[in-house]
Parts: sequence; structure tokens; C-alpha cells
Amino acid sequence: MPLSSSFWTDETDAVFLVRYGASHPSLAASPQLADSIYNVLPRAAQALGGYSETVYRLPSTLAMGLALVLIARLTARLIHPEAAWFVTFACLAQHAFYFQAADARPYALGTAIMAAGLWFLVRWLDGARWRDALLFLVFAALLWPVHPLYWPFYLVFAGYTIVRLVSKDTNVTWRRAAVVFALLALALVPTFLEALALAGNARAHVIWAMPRVRGFIDSLNPAMLGGCWAAAWICSRFCRGSAGLAAPARSSLALIALWWLCDPLCLFLFSRETGTSVFGRRYYSLALPGAALAGAALAAYYIPPRMWKPLALVLGLGVVLLRGDWRQPWLAHASMDWRGAAHAINQATLGADTPVICPSPFIEARVPVWRPSYPLPSVLYAHLVAYPIRGHVVPFPFETAPEAERFAAALAQSVLPSSGRFFVYGYRTNAHFWENWFERRPELAGWTGHRLGPFGDVVVVEFDRPKRR
Repeated sequence: MPLSSSFWTDETDAVFLVRYGASHPSLAASPQLADSIYNVLPRAAQALGGYSETVYRLPSTLAMGLALVLIARLTARLIHPEAAWFVTFACLAQHAFYFQAADARPYALGTAIMAAGLWFLVRWLDGARWRDALLFLVFAALLWPVHPLYWPFYLVFAGYTIVRLVSKDTNVTWRRAAVVFALLALALVPTFLEALALAGNARAHVIWAMPRVRGFIDSLNPAMLGGCWAAAWICSRFCRGSAGLAAPARSSLALIALWWLCDPLCLFLFSRETGTSVFGRRYYSLALPGAALAGAALAAYYIPPRMWKPLALVLGLGVVLLRGDWRQPWLAHASMDWRGAAHAINQATLGADTPVICPSPFIEARVPVWRPSYPLPSVLYAHLVAYPIRGHVVPFPFETAPEAERFAAALAQSVLPSSGRFFVYGYRTNAHFWENWFERRPELAGWTGHRLGPFGDVVVVEFDRPKRR
């Protein structure tokens, strides 16, 4: 249902990259956007299906579908064959997980590649076949190039392999494992060098507050584990006896624990130690299936295998009833209706010279990157590319600065009064600041401002000169 709704802010980057390419000068402010191998998908999708929100998002939908298949197969191997549907619905119970499936961003692709890498790693360690080792190597080498903050997951690959080797639960030898991981390290050298280059300016891209211990605990999804344990305990009260209970193997529990804990813990510690917060839910999204498997592994100690599918049915119905938004007839992907806002501005019969004040929704649009008369088009104003507007666009920075307020004062003294009306258009926080700022200007005394919409977290304010009597 959300596929055809408006892009949210970050998705408009994909539109910009398809239209202008990775070599556009404005990408110097956000080089991490151009480096992801994900960018091939929206370009190919548009070539095949034309330009639309649905076309741009379909690759993520397909990738997440593939990821769920692989996660289900991993569940059957690690926990029990009957537990696959339970874990599938446990994944879909997490908003951050199913949000990726309708998102024109790299995260669904990353989840699919991660699941494929884990699947072939498990197969390789189970059967010691070189074909599985090669496929693991390919998918593991593709994971980090999807997103620069996927590096912690390589500890999951390595940690699980070491557990299997130490416990002698595999026919793979230490020497063979060393060869495969050495080849993987060599394949990742270019990505590592790119990540080092980005790290030098990482703080310019930070949008997250410094994480606290409570935030880290929340990232582990304790509600998922508690809910699975409670459901399993209640079920066990009605299933007399413990015959048929099958606890997961120790090596399986080790993989599930690493999958669940590694990404959030590494990004939490990295943020606290470096002072550069990268602790965002989408950045540790690879751990979300791990939380679902952790809940299922806990439940496996209480319920017999025959109860997995009935519990999965209950969980699936609960996901639909509790996760669905029944207040609106058609679900939107996000609360940012850039498309509706742009349409409303264009319907306002703007002249080509009508000023439209557009603060950037991207944090990188700050002095000295931003400057008065900042050139467009730019990836820092990608929503204007995805949803063009009429009028004279005046780009403003993400947040106020002395240079920005001097520039705004010059507009208030000359351009805005002569125009007769103007608009403020942007994300709510940025737009509200400039709405209030212009309302206080003496040059605009008597002007009236009213908001169009609503457009969720996107704000459009129209200012009109007082009518003469």
C-alpha cells in the first residue's frame, strides 16, 4: 500500500542520483550517497518502468522478500524447521524492518545481501563445499559497499566461524577458513579506504544525539524477547509435559546472539568513544532479524515443535491488527508529503518571480557549504528535483547562521516587499523557524501568513502583502 505514496526526504536522493549521476559537484557535501552499490537499482528500475515512486521502491520490496525467504531458511537450520513462519512474522512485527521494504534506500538490499552471506556461510561450515565458500565470499564482499556503517557485521561472520572451528563442529579447517577470510579482506580493501576518507568528515553528517544506555537497551528490542517468552510460557502451560522440546545447538545460539547484539553494541561503543554518533536504527537494521531469532530461540525452550505454526498464525494476525494504521484508508510510507506540498504550491498560480524560501532538509547544508545564492540543482535540495515547483526558489541552509540571517534580511528589505507574496517551504523544524523569523520583520509588518496543507512533517506557508483599502 505505501509504494505509491510520496517519497520522504532521504528517498529523493535516489531520484537526484539517477537524474544527475554520482559525479555532480553538489555530492562533494555528501560523498557517502554516491558510493553505495544500491544506486544501480533505482537507475535500472527507472530504465525498465519509468519514473514513479512505485518503480523506485520495488527493488527494495523484492530484496526484502528474498531476505525473508533466506531468514526463514536460516531459522529452520538454526532453531527448528517449524519455527520459520514464526520468525518471519516476528520480523514483520518490527516497524523498522517492514519500513525498509517500501523504502527507496539501501537498507533492504543490505538485509538481503546479509541474509545471503549468512546462509552460504552456514552451508559452507555444514558441508565444507568450496561452492558455498565462494558464494559466501561474494555476498560478504558486497555487504559493506551497500552502506559504510555495515562494517560491524563482519564480526558476526568471523565470530560464528571461529565458534564452529573451536567446537570442531565443522569439516572446514582453520587453513581453509583463513584463506577465505583473507580473500574477503583483500576484496574489502577499496571499501575500507573509502570509509577512511569519509571518516575524516563524519561529524558533518551526524543527525543523531549521543546514545545513552537506555537507548542501547531499546535497540536490542526487549519487547520482542519478552513477548516471545511470555507467549511461549503461556503456551507451555497448556501443553503438558516437555516431550519433543528441542533447544537450539550451542553454535546456533552463538550465531543468533552475535546477529542480535553485534551491530547495536559496536555502533553504540563507536559513538561513545569517538563522539560521532552513528547510533541510528536504520544503521543497525541488520540486527533486526537477529532480535526475531533471539525471541524464537528463547521460546524454543518452552514449546513443542507442533505449536510453532499455531503461534505463528496468532503472531501474524497480531501484526496485521496492531501494526496496521486503521485511522486512514490508504497507508503512506512516511509522514513527509513532499509531493502534496509541491502540488499545492504549483496550484497557487505562482509567477516565475514569486520567491519560495526553501531551507534544506539535509544537515550538510550548512556554512561554509551553503552560501547566499547557493546554486541549484543540488543533492542538498533533492526534493526539488523529485517534485519540482514553480516560482523563484531561494535555497536556505538546514539551520540558521549569521550569514543566512543577513541574507534573509536583505530579501526582506527588497525582494519580498516588491513581490507581493512569497512562500516558506520545508521540513517542519526548519520551516517553522523561518516562518517565525519573517513574521517578526518590520519590513513585513501587516503581512499575513497562512499554512497550506496539511502535508505531515512538510510545511508550506504563504505570506501575502496586506490589501489596500
